[in-house]
Amino acid sequence: MLTVKVWRGAGEGPGAFTHYQVPRQGSQTVLDVVTHIQRHLEPSLSYRYACRVGMCGSCAMTVNGKACWTCRTHVSKVVGVGSELEIAPLAHLPVIKDLATDMSAFFDKWARARGQFKGSATRHDAFARIAPASPARVAANAGIECIGCGVCHASCDVVGWRPEFLGPAALNRAWTLVNDERDVQQAERLRAVAGDAGCHACHTQGSCTERCPKQLAPTLAIAALKRKVARAAVRGEL
Repeated sequence: MLTVKVWRGAGEGPGAFTHYQVPRQGSQTVLDVVTHIQRHLEPSLSYRYACRVGMCGSCAMTVNGKACWTCRTHVSKVVGVGSELEIAPLAHLPVIKDLATDMSAFFDKWARARGQFKGSATRHDAFARIAPASPARVAANAGIECIGCGVCHASCDVVGWRPEFLGPAALNRAWTLVNDERDVQQAERLRAVAGDAGCHACHTQGSCTERCPKQLAPTLAIAALKRKVARAAVRGEL
């Protein structure tokens, strides 16, 4: 049997860990454990998941102190013989109930960082022709696979210290669009990420890159944004 500590609580009210005993299984994931508890031990347990195969990112939680996708995290990789498994909601996000967090603030930061593509072409124009090997396209491709799971945001100490910080996911998204030559709001985007809560607030600790399940490097994207913003400021473009 596996001893599991699961955080239980709702909203801003008090919460606490509750212990459960779950049978160990071969190739068992942390999401399998949570599902077993909800189906067989605690029907009121709230959590979020969808695809179960590492495509949606909605099952992200804090496992033994580290944010991760629970569907791709095997119990055998995080729990030794005789040790406990601790499962909690993602850090730095409001808790709705138990393991489910409110992602609104996370995606609001994407909007504040001008994370929406805005082009000038209409449906009547010809398709844009972008050279796949161009430096800008290569730079954009390096960070474009982000699915917004929130693992990097929950792993970022700066977000914990300064909740207004845009965070690695929003800044990584801004960097991909800075390198998209079809986008027409480049100046507005650089101004959005140049403020006190923008890229220069990053301490370059690298937790976002270390924990990213998609193996992206938000730390590098933020460093590149810093250089881009600095050059624009020197040229008087901000």
